[in-house]
Amino acid sequence: MTRHRPQLLGAGQRAGRAVGLDYGRRDGAISSAAASVVQPVVVKRSLRILYVPQGFYAIDQGVMDALQQHAEVVYSCDPAGMQQQAAELRPDLVLVMNGLHVFPANHIPQITAIREMGIRTAIWFADDPYFTRETSQLVTHYDHIFTHELETIPLYRQLGAANVHYLPLGANPAMFQAKPVGLEYRSDVCFVGQGFWNRIDILNEVLPALEGRRVVIAGDLWERLRSFNRYSPWIRRGYMPVEETVNFYNGAKIVLNIHRTTIPGQDNHNDAGLRGASINPRTYEISACGTLQMTDMRDDLVRYYTPGRDLATFRTASQLISKIRYYLNHEDERRAIAIRGMLRTLREHTFTARVGSLLDQLGLH
Repeated sequence: MTRHRPQLLGAGQRAGRAVGLDYGRRDGAISSAAASVVQPVVVKRSLRILYVPQGFYAIDQGVMDALQQHAEVVYSCDPAGMQQQAAELRPDLVLVMNGLHVFPANHIPQITAIREMGIRTAIWFADDPYFTRETSQLVTHYDHIFTHELETIPLYRQLGAANVHYLPLGANPAMFQAKPVGLEYRSDVCFVGQGFWNRIDILNEVLPALEGRRVVIAGDLWERLRSFNRYSPWIRRGYMPVEETVNFYNGAKIVLNIHRTTIPGQDNHNDAGLRGASINPRTYEISACGTLQMTDMRDDLVRYYTPGRDLATFRTASQLISKIRYYLNHEDERRAIAIRGMLRTLREHTFTARVGSLLDQLGLH
């Protein structure tokens, strides 16, 4: 037994060195590529904007940072006090983000009162089409509706909304960025999100194929898994802070992105029964971290990323298993796709660019 110990240690050292080289090459290539991106100069506009956050930090901070780049003066307020703040500040625009999760019952009266002051109002829906039960009640009470979901545009116009605009979401590079992380964040495959039933169906098939791999799953509802007890060591239950999420994205070789189901009544309030054509904010956030993203297809994905070049896609669980195996065994190809996805995100899909488009569409210069 003693004679074999040096050989075992030697094998372990070689494996450790290979892993270290893998991550070292990744960190070096990503850092060099990110440094090559030159962000366009943003000229501030002579605007006063009151921003009403939705209560989801990653998006709220991204939009707030972008607004501060574009406008001379930006205020933020709690939803319960937006009418009072608007009356005191007299902004050029009141921009409400989503308006679903933290609004009190007097949401509509406040918006009505703000419009009666002659102040322009806009809302940007970030959870379409999963809450059409709620959004359908709001759309006629704003001057302008922005949505990241193509499928909701005809619905909102049919309901009587006069000005409906398509505006995709994006990433905040100050928050979602490539960086080296410690061993505790490393994995072969990572998924951060709730265990909605369509995700459960996919991972019930995929997880057995990942045994022997290092897997991280974060979020709630994963007790729905068929073999939850078996895979519970892989699961970090509860809300994961954004900073931790970014670390796990950076530490993973592959990050999965599985859009939630749009089937009415299955983990959503999509009473209108819209199928969902557009991509979620996670698509941009994962790519901004310089990690290979493997996502299910949505119709307008190809507007923003090229499958096989900027990220990897799948349509079935068996296809997902096959591609995970392939990319885990092809490090150079995996890293190249991740870098291209990151560069495209930093150049085209930031909240700074999206907010500039929003203000342009409102004619606020």
